[in-house]
Amino acid sequence: MARACIFPGQGSQAVGMGRALAEHFHQARDVFAEVDDALGQPLSRLMFEGPVEELTLTTNAQPALMAASLAALRVLEAERGLDLKRDVACVAGHSLGEYTALAAAGTFSIADTARLLRIRGTAMQGAVAPGEGAMAALIGADAETAQAIAEEAAEGAVCEVANDNGGGQVVLSGTRVAVERAVAIAQGRGIKRAVMLNVSAPFHCSLMAPAAEAMRAALAEVAMHSPVVPVYANVLAAPVSETGAIREALVAQVTGTVRWRESVAAMAAAGIDQFSEVGTGKVLTGLVKRIAPGAAAGTVGTPDDIASFPALG
Repeated sequence: MARACIFPGQGSQAVGMGRALAEHFHQARDVFAEVDDALGQPLSRLMFEGPVEELTLTTNAQPALMAASLAALRVLEAERGLDLKRDVACVAGHSLGEYTALAAAGTFSIADTARLLRIRGTAMQGAVAPGEGAMAALIGADAETAQAIAEEAAEGAVCEVANDNGGGQVVLSGTRVAVERAVAIAQGRGIKRAVMLNVSAPFHCSLMAPAAEAMRAALAEVAMHSPVVPVYANVLAAPVSETGAIREALVAQVTGTVRWRESVAAMAAAGIDQFSEVGTGKVLTGLVKRIAPGAAAGTVGTPDDIASFPALG
């Protein structure tokens, strides 16, 4: 079997994330301590205890999800003998999860990844004034239909495809008035569901241009190494290995579409038949099962998950 490790994005955070791993494994505690030190904040305590309102803030949720994923990965390495370079054909992550994938593959240190995600979350949150932007999910729409609806709804404003998640789930992002128009158009087109999302900013659209420039500046200052395995970039739906291409893909990702459906399909076409979602939640596992039904998919985020993972070392 050819395995890919995939890493979740925002929305998978939950109070208590990572706590059981920290209670059972010093490798997890070490990751959480490194992230806490890098940020100068007891983020792990917020992850373990909440409150949920503070954990859900973009500036906290992004590094928290990365920390939980890398804690689980380090435990997998120690307890089950996982060697990423030997046992994994490629890695990928959804939105902020792409940074986690790059850290897992050795492109960034854990500390630098935490700081980058803090910058990213803060910049994305601050790119658009509160209330001016919005996002909506179209359930039962394919990417082409969603794109046509977005173009019709824009009317000179911004309405763009933010996430092509697969399984008939596409997310639009842009100015609130345009996204609300898109929801109304979609409902009139017989789309199964079209709903506004409770988000704090319109992610992955051109309104995020100030955040993209903030990330360009931040990435220019960070040490980068070639990943030990290919990393599928969200905006390319294709693997990247050269650091310059990785940097450009991460900058483009802030305003560009997360092409998750195409990324999973490309990995499956390349021979990946086992997807392991490492970290909190099981959102990506569900999407993989819809996009690549012939592949096996499972989650690795708890001590029980670690125990049931096949021994590799």
